[in-house]
Amino acid sequence: MAATNEHTVLQFVTPSSTASTTTQVLTARIHPLVIFNVCDCFVRRPDSAERVIGTLLGSILPDGTVDIRNSYAVPHNESSDQVAVDIDYHHNMLASHLKVNPKEVIVGWYSTGAGVNGGSALIHDFFAREVTNPIHLTVDTGFTNGEGTTKAYVSSNLSLGDRQLAAQFQEIPVDLRMVEAERVGYDVLKATAVDKLPNDMEGMELTMERLLTLINDVYKYVDSVVQGKTSPDNNIGRFIAEAVASLPKLPPQVFDNLVNDSLQDQLLLLYLSSITRTQLSLAEKLNTAAQML
Repeated sequence: MAATNEHTVLQFVTPSSTASTTTQVLTARIHPLVIFNVCDCFVRRPDSAERVIGTLLGSILPDGTVDIRNSYAVPHNESSDQVAVDIDYHHNMLASHLKVNPKEVIVGWYSTGAGVNGGSALIHDFFAREVTNPIHLTVDTGFTNGEGTTKAYVSSNLSLGDRQLAAQFQEIPVDLRMVEAERVGYDVLKATAVDKLPNDMEGMELTMERLLTLINDVYKYVDSVVQGKTSPDNNIGRFIAEAVASLPKLPPQVFDNLVNDSLQDQLLLLYLSSITRTQLSLAEKLNTAAQML
């Protein structure tokens, strides 16, 4: 799948003395593993996150083509006027990847969504400090119209004299190459795309609904056998007897107390995890602000 049309998006950014001048890149070649990683990180994102960003790894071929072979997500917080990126996490993940495959270096970054937005220029400015002329890849994880649109951009600074005014995002061709097995997996991914994985409570609710449906099916089968509408099956009878015998014989009040105690423990863990998440987010913002000063 290749995108050959080109569009230009202008975004005003904070001037950066470390941003480099863009050299035109011919093509961005993407391996399917990158798309799968992006989609997986998107459905596992925090509840408060609208999109996911991450680092792209690969190499630059002699003809100027950027070969994107791997990626990893980078935690970040984003608002209308500022972006906080977990720089320490980014560097630790990069060091781990370089130990496994030193040939895969940073070639850019990705974000989920249908294009660039207000925070893209700030994030791109950060990655421009990490690598010369980074690629910005956008992946439509919502699979709008049944297609996961993938676009790639390079950026250059528009200046007036010595003053930098804006970042110009220029779309470049994308080459997504797949063998037949990868194509089958990609088609399955499009057909089963979800916006978010269920949390613990939602997963428990779905499990209980499924369990209740199965119990009702067993009730209907037993009633049908007793009434003579269905021929009895000894194997099914043994399975039902073993399932009933495996249940602990507890009074209803004791069982309710066990469920309530377990529920209270889960709510306490959710509360503690929420406090921890808030503290980590605050520390991340303070650390990012300190490194940018």
